[in-house]
Amino acid sequence: MAFTTADVVKLRKATGAGMMDCKNALKDAEGDFDAALQIIREKGKLVANKRADREASEGVALAKVTDDKSTGAIVVLNCETDFVAKNENFVAFAQKILDLALENKAADLEAVKALNLDGHTVEEQVSEQTGVIGEKLELSYFKTISAENVAGYIHPGNKLATIVGFNKAEVDATVAKDVAMQIAAMSPVAVNKESVPQDVIEKELEIAKEKYRQEGKPENMLDKIAQGSLNKFFKENTLLEQTYVKDGKISIKDFLKQTDNDLTVTVFDRYTLNV
Repeated sequence: MAFTTADVVKLRKATGAGMMDCKNALKDAEGDFDAALQIIREKGKLVANKRADREASEGVALAKVTDDKSTGAIVVLNCETDFVAKNENFVAFAQKILDLALENKAADLEAVKALNLDGHTVEEQVSEQTGVIGEKLELSYFKTISAENVAGYIHPGNKLATIVGFNKAEVDATVAKDVAMQIAAMSPVAVNKESVPQDVIEKELEIAKEKYRQEGKPENMLDKIAQGSLNKFFKENTLLEQTYVKDGKISIKDFLKQTDNDLTVTVFDRYTLNV
C-alpha cells in the first residue's frame, strides 16, 4: 500500500515523532496508518525500557488554577536534560497533562496516569514521547488543592511552581499572586505553627538542644532554651508568620489583614526542580 507526504505529516502530527521516523514507520507498515502508529508507539516503549535506569532530574513544574478559582494543581514532568526541558513541545505536553488532570478532577498522580489522552492513557503517552524525544520521561508529581479561592505561580524557567488557597472567594488578584510568590521565594513548611508536623517540631527541638548542649548550657535549661529556638523556627518557616518579602516590617498575616481583617491562607503546595 502506497503512502503520501500528507500521510507522513499526519502521522507526525499524531505522534510528535520526526518526519524520517514517521516515513520509516509507514514504509514498514506498508502504508497502513494504524499499523505505523503502533510501530511508533512500540518504539517509544522500547526506548523507555532501555532508558529506565537513567536519571531524569530535569523537567518542568507547572501550576494551573481552574476558571472559577476553586481548585489548583501542580504537575511535574521530568526529563534527562535541560535542553529538552526548555523545548516548547515538551512544555506543551506537560501543560496538556495538567489541563487534562484539572478537567477530570484527578485526585492523585496515579489517577492522572490513568486518564485518557488522545485514545491512550497518560502513562502510555509519556512512554511514547520517550521514544519520540529519545530521553527518559517521567511524570513524577501531581498535587491538587481546593479552597474558596486558589492562586498559582510559576517562576520563570518552569522549575518552581506554587499554589495557595484562601478562606474567602473574593481575593485581590495581586494579593493572591504576592502570597504565591512568597511561598516560592521563602519555602515555608506549613501555613502556621499549628500545622507544622509533630516530627518536624521534635527534630527542631532536638537539633536546638544538641546545639546548646555543645555550647555548654546547663542540661536543666535546654528545654526552655530550645523552645526559644523553636519559636524562631516558626517565625521563619511558617507562611503566616514569615516576614513579607516585599515589606520587611510586616508578616504575611499582617499583609493579608491590610486587605481584609478576616483573610487568611488555608492550604498551599510548592514544588521546586533543580532551583
